[in-house]
Amino acid sequence: MYPIRVRKEILDSWFWKQRNPSILHVLDELEGPEVTGQELKSTAGWRIAQKCPSEIHVELMASGMIPDPYIGFNEHAVQWVGNTEWLYKCTFTFEPISDEGHTVMLQFQGLDTVCDVYLNGDKILSVDNMFRTYYAEFNSSTLKHSNTLFLHFKSASQYAKAQETLMGRVRAGSTNLGDPSRVYLRKAQYDWRWDWGPELMTCGIYRPVLLSSYSVCIDDIFTKASVDDDLTCSLEVDVSLRGQLTGIDKCRVVLKDLEKNVVRAEDILTEGESKTSRTVVSWNFDEDEVRLWWPVGYGEQNLYTVELTILNQDGVVFDTKTLRIGFRNVKLIQEDLEAPDQYGTGTTFLFEVNGVRMFMGGSNWIPADNFLTTITPDRYRAWLTLLRDGNQNMVRLWGGGIYEPDVFYDTCDELGLLVWQDFQFACGVYPAHDSFVDSVREEAEQNVKRLRHHPAMALFCGNNEDYQMILQWGDVKNFPAIKIYEDVLPSVVESLTHPVIPYHRGSPYGGKGWDTSDPTVGDVHQWNVWGGKEFPYQDYDKLGGRFVSEFGMPSIPCMKTISYWMKDAAPKEWHAQSKLMAQHCRAGSFERRFAIAMNDNFKVTEDLETAVFNTQLMQSEAVGFAYQSWRRNWGAKGKQYTGGVLVWQSNDCWPVTSWAIADYFLRPKAVYFTIMRHLATFAVGITRTVIKNKPNDRPRQYYEFGAFQSRKAIIDIWAVNGSLSPRSATLELHFVDLCSSWNHKETHAIVMPPNQAIELRSITCPEPPKRNDAPPTGYAEWTTSSSVVIGARLLDPENGGVLARFSDWPQPYRFVDIVDPELRINVQNSEDTKTSTVSLQVKMPAKCVVLGVAGDDEDPKWSDNALDLMPGDTQIINVHGLEGRDIQASYLGKEKATGVVFQRV
Repeated sequence: MYPIRVRKEILDSWFWKQRNPSILHVLDELEGPEVTGQELKSTAGWRIAQKCPSEIHVELMASGMIPDPYIGFNEHAVQWVGNTEWLYKCTFTFEPISDEGHTVMLQFQGLDTVCDVYLNGDKILSVDNMFRTYYAEFNSSTLKHSNTLFLHFKSASQYAKAQETLMGRVRAGSTNLGDPSRVYLRKAQYDWRWDWGPELMTCGIYRPVLLSSYSVCIDDIFTKASVDDDLTCSLEVDVSLRGQLTGIDKCRVVLKDLEKNVVRAEDILTEGESKTSRTVVSWNFDEDEVRLWWPVGYGEQNLYTVELTILNQDGVVFDTKTLRIGFRNVKLIQEDLEAPDQYGTGTTFLFEVNGVRMFMGGSNWIPADNFLTTITPDRYRAWLTLLRDGNQNMVRLWGGGIYEPDVFYDTCDELGLLVWQDFQFACGVYPAHDSFVDSVREEAEQNVKRLRHHPAMALFCGNNEDYQMILQWGDVKNFPAIKIYEDVLPSVVESLTHPVIPYHRGSPYGGKGWDTSDPTVGDVHQWNVWGGKEFPYQDYDKLGGRFVSEFGMPSIPCMKTISYWMKDAAPKEWHAQSKLMAQHCRAGSFERRFAIAMNDNFKVTEDLETAVFNTQLMQSEAVGFAYQSWRRNWGAKGKQYTGGVLVWQSNDCWPVTSWAIADYFLRPKAVYFTIMRHLATFAVGITRTVIKNKPNDRPRQYYEFGAFQSRKAIIDIWAVNGSLSPRSATLELHFVDLCSSWNHKETHAIVMPPNQAIELRSITCPEPPKRNDAPPTGYAEWTTSSSVVIGARLLDPENGGVLARFSDWPQPYRFVDIVDPELRINVQNSEDTKTSTVSLQVKMPAKCVVLGVAGDDEDPKWSDNALDLMPGDTQIINVHGLEGRDIQASYLGKEKATGVVFQRV
């Protein structure tokens, strides 16, 4: 009788220590003593690991041997860790599953990165790719009852430098993107430093180690869940087996829904079958037998489990494997446009799911921590739920991080977030010698097989900015990795996915001769506002493309997050331009770039809290304008000029000033809520164009009071209907003067066609009457609209409910004469006091009202925040976890958060 497969994770009894260079033979370190106490050197002896998976910095911090590198300047005090060799060991017991010989497999799902693995004193593996799973397979007689695993990790940075010495120095991003030698090692590239992250060369067992015993087992399942253009569903299941096949009598395949109801089941006789791989079932489903999986906002996320079991003729189970799948059809549509836009014609770059073309709104994901072993499943879920609740429907996994663990993609399936997955190459000239390509091919095959069954998978992409960097540099004569991006990776995706998941060579990529900046083809990364040519953010609407997969504006995180890295810092450090603030901002030329954008738009301040507010408002205004402008380009078929917008970036890997829309501690910045409103099913937008008295080079939204003078303003109003049905609404426009009691209101009946933007009005901005006949500047034509705030609302014509709202303020904000809005807040608690309803009212317009609470307790969760408020328009939001605490508010003109007048019910 053949034994049943047994699997277990090797979790316990792991120890670690620093390699002692005075001991010649590394295996002689095994017998060292076990020690405790931070006063002892890390070479003194073996210390018990806090847990496995394990990362060495985390272990050192837990032992009190290094400080938290996320605080103060501590990052620089721990650089020695990455230049050191580290050892791990554990002892595990083994019980044979039968008296007969059988196979035992050790599976290392993630080793970071350069490591020799020994079992009972014999080297069984030498590894150098953290993105691969490594296997060691041997006969059960090889193992004893008690066995010792010994792992020798070598310095990744030193390994990479040695490879560079052998093969030559290449270009790899700017100095903010780490040492160029990083391209020679298959390790997360951000570990070498990035322009938002620290330099922390991690090391350790960052994913589980598994031990399995079997005579025969399921090696792989390939589920081919197909949806035809007529939405007919089918499923084919292929199985690959490993071991002694002669004892298998049949395979059993069962398809269940998430309520565990059996949809289909079939037993397939395999007696005498000698093939290790075969198709076991091929099912065509009747209408409504299975339901489609949809991205969030378009339908339900229906999921099913495929359970495959191999049995003998007596019904004894040898092995079982389960995958969760969904039925969906995803296409990347690149077709000719019918008419030109401001950039020309070219082709679309858009996603179609189940026959529906969808505008993609989302963000770029980086690893959520430098220490990957600290990211719990709950933390992954919290991050991705934050994106989903922010009306995002796509997340791009950037190519300088990692292939995330299964829980990430499982959660995306459940939440309806489509995944754009970069292969792990970023900003460099990567090699393509045979051993490197072979390792990359294995890496790609393993990860494509691991991810292909997820219905959330929408795109595999070859790299991040490698093509773009080479075009920008102009002096790179050899680009060997083309073999990887244009041969190896697309062939892997094509051969291992069905239906084939779309593949894109790089991001950005498109245009003749892969012109990565061509706005008419492929995708673009728009960095000519924060960096590059440093255009004003008011030009974003002229800087788009067919799909904008990166752009962004940084901001300083909230004071509570700053307090974490400041800890016991001296008062002199609590300044926007202090040394400690600089330590926690890694963007290139950030001082000059912040100064340009901030001074263009806001009054100069010496106060840190005011600077924090202003940078977050600037980020919110800049990114919000980009989102609304580019979504405005999502027209009817043939005029879908912009197919998606993904902001840089979703998250942070440590507490830092960055482009993130929520900081390391999942505290949303103002921009998060602004994006949420612009990506809602219904949205309304306004652009103001100020007409000046002579040609000028100033942003067209600016009112001028110097060499140029403003004559009038034209406002354009548009709306977006993201639903799949036409929608009637009432457009309400409300004009309020900040300098007087003048206001004007008008309404218009509109109909919004489905799944597109529509232009609504283009008018001269109404303005308060001029107070005297003589113009203040001497010019005959002049305008008083420079103090007019415009509020637009889309209202349900039947019940008056608000479908969408937006406010347009005169710019630049440094010229605006802010008045007290007389903010009033009403708080009504629910019976359980966990959830409260908050209503906000003003008598005059208020810009970016940010609500919060004082103290170090857990932050409440706001359903909306960073609100623009207009007189007569009460806004109601929900908050979870307020728990009786007083609300603080800040807004433009009162940037320091203080208590506000409120009434609690």
